[in-house]
Amino acid sequence: MPRVSVIIPAYNSLYVTEALNSVLNQTYRDYEIIVVDDGSREHIQQILEPYSSKINYIYQENQGVAAARNRGIEVARGEFVAFLDHDDFFLPDKLSLQVSCFDTQSRVGMIHTGWCRVNQMGRAIQDVKPWHQIPVLDLENWVRWMPILFSAMMFRRHWLEEVGGLDTKFKQASDLDLVQRLALKGCETAWVREVTVCYREHERNDSLNTQLQALESWQVRDEFFARSDLPLGVRSLERECRYRTLIWIAWRLFYTGYLESTVEYLEKSLSYSPYSLTKTISDWVKTFTRYSAEYSYELDTLSLTQSKSWEQMLSRFGK
Repeated sequence: MPRVSVIIPAYNSLYVTEALNSVLNQTYRDYEIIVVDDGSREHIQQILEPYSSKINYIYQENQGVAAARNRGIEVARGEFVAFLDHDDFFLPDKLSLQVSCFDTQSRVGMIHTGWCRVNQMGRAIQDVKPWHQIPVLDLENWVRWMPILFSAMMFRRHWLEEVGGLDTKFKQASDLDLVQRLALKGCETAWVREVTVCYREHERNDSLNTQLQALESWQVRDEFFARSDLPLGVRSLERECRYRTLIWIAWRLFYTGYLESTVEYLEKSLSYSPYSLTKTISDWVKTFTRYSAEYSYELDTLSLTQSKSWEQMLSRFGK
């Protein structure tokens, strides 16, 4: 049996061969590759034909990425599971570093690493190393920050099976929901403080559907804080987490050009803010500035603060 099952959900992918080659070029060799074709309209089978002896190819009618990942989990034989999105690619030591970490920490059920943002050609934009901000990924820090990139993680398979895999009702936030449930169940996380995967940014990224991402991110928060089994320490974080989630949603909407929706979510965050209106607005700008730096994005605050939606929001609060 292979120790690692690498699951690649694919849908109309332009980059799936690069993803596959990045697994085949790993320094760690004890793995299997499971490609779940989620109802692609393009000729993925022809593209994958040269790899037929090296992969387990599974076709299913289009059901979404969560269902594709779950199908991969069902057929996986490995002790560990690594997910790789079809447009991302591993660096050569990714599997080796994570398996070594598992072998030295028997209580750990999730391993997380850093990642490199790359453009559509695969050229580096910026390294992301979340452990500088979040050195310990315990339950409270997962809930507070949620620094998730699925392609950067590895899981003990029995933990994925114990919580029932991913919730297929989520198209954009099933990873967020899964990690929250794992952490709440007691699944411990460790960092490998290395960049091990490249996250490709291109015009067909699912994450650019930020309106759906916003709705689902908020739904995941709603369902989590509606649970009756939350520890008191986590329950006490609800207002802070909701406030920060709304600002993050607003930033994502602003980044992708949905100005009116940006203001809508910022206004919603006022219900959870610990600050006065003036200080809250200052915090919004400060947070947007930080996110802009992380994304190498030139922040244009005037396009927000001089918009009609912004003015209407302030008028509702007598400003």
